[in-house]
Amino acid sequence: MTYCEQLKPWCIVRNIPNQENIVVKRFRRRDDAVAYLQVLKQSGRDIAFKIIFK
Repeated sequence: MTYCEQLKPWCIVRNIPNQENIVVKRFRRRDDAVAYLQVLKQSGRDIAFKIIFK
């Protein structure tokens, strides 16, 4: 993990059917990640996202 990634430990990941996770965006604060996740859910797509601490 790079230093830049360590500065932003909260990630929004997209679940892929073959059990892989793709990091969509990284955040420094959990509140920012939660707000961005709400925007993604309001976009109307049926894509599963989740927040993880990495």
